[in-house]
Amino acid sequence: MAEPEVLPPAARRALAEAEERRKAAEARAPLPPEFGGRDGPEPVRYGDWERKGLAIDF
Repeated sequence: MAEPEVLPPAARRALAEAEERRKAAEARAPLPPEFGGRDGPEPVRYGDWERKGLAIDF
């Protein structure tokens, strides 16, 4: 990513912190697979649950 030469100190600190967080996230081991989980998209992400043909929106 090309950075402009004139960045305020706060912006430089923010970019450095974001890079550190990215590296830490990549270094963590991936989560183990879920056994017995739902198929398809994650229901929490899309805001509703479907169970036995009934959709519950929360």
